Amino acid sequence: METSSQVFEATSLPPTTNTSTDCKPQVLPPIIPTLLSILFLACLVLNSASLWIFWFHIKHWNSGMILQFNLVLMDALLIPIVPLMVAYFSMGNSWPFGQFLCQLKVFILSTHLYGSIYFLTLISIHRYLAVVHYSTRIFWKQKSFLKKLSLLIWFVLCVQGLPIFIILKTSFLNGSMKCLSIHQSELSSLYLYYNIFLVTVCFLLPFSISLTCYALLGANIVKMNSTSLRGRVMKTKSLQMIMVSLAIFVICFVPLHVSRTVGVIVKYYNMPCERLLEVEIAYYASWVFTMVNGCLNPLIYNFASEKFNDSFSKSLRKFQFLK
Repeated sequence: METSSQVFEATSLPPTTNTSTDCKPQVLPPIIPTLLSILFLACLVLNSASLWIFWFHIKHWNSGMILQFNLVLMDALLIPIVPLMVAYFSMGNSWPFGQFLCQLKVFILSTHLYGSIYFLTLISIHRYLAVVHYSTRIFWKQKSFLKKLSLLIWFVLCVQGLPIFIILKTSFLNGSMKCLSIHQSELSSLYLYYNIFLVTVCFLLPFSISLTCYALLGANIVKMNSTSLRGRVMKTKSLQMIMVSLAIFVICFVPLHVSRTVGVIVKYYNMPCERLLEVEIAYYASWVFTMVNGCLNPLIYNFASEKFNDSFSKSLRKFQFLK
């Protein structure tokens, strides 16, 4: 017969719950790799057309096109990587491509993500100065300066992505290899602090700069008295560019940074497994939203550059004529 002390100890113990370190990865719903495949094909077509127009149809670039072309290159980086991600998600989050390709995937994803953010921010600054201070001679309008600035951004991206390339490696969890998985527990404290740096310095700061530039640009555009057709078209396209750019930040970049931050906090504080499972699907789905960025960027080229708009329209008419 059990003693009273044994009964008391048995009833007073709290129910055991798995922590985030004991959490088993979920099987992702098929909709995630399916949407990723569809968006990849759309981005491939749109960005191939954008590269073709910039490289072969526009012979004389203005200063703004230098920044836009670099944004196209950022989207082109994803071409060899997204098929690996689709295969990874389709195989139950089991990475079959080895550690080096995992590290390369992480490096390219980081370069694309923050490169897009940086160049979108530079485009917002350039657009504000070009429209509001169009009569002022400043170095931001010089092509030589923007070429050097673009090279500097690429260098910063390489330096910024190098720690991720070195640190984020594959992990063997529950009988399968994981790559960039929210369940990887190694160096969770380092991930937390590095994520804070990425969110504050590499995302929120550029987003705040873009928001400020577009707010000032929008206020000045609304005050403009556009009597000519060209003035009205420029006003409309500038407002459209503002809306698309801010939509890219909100739709494509916010979900990933929020879900990733919640995930690393759950891992760092070793919270219950249920918390990690709640954010897991959101984290992987946020990469789908990030891919939308490559489909929306061509709208910026169209609104920001009359030469790109004309070349795209001519190419579209030729394609329809051939059909």
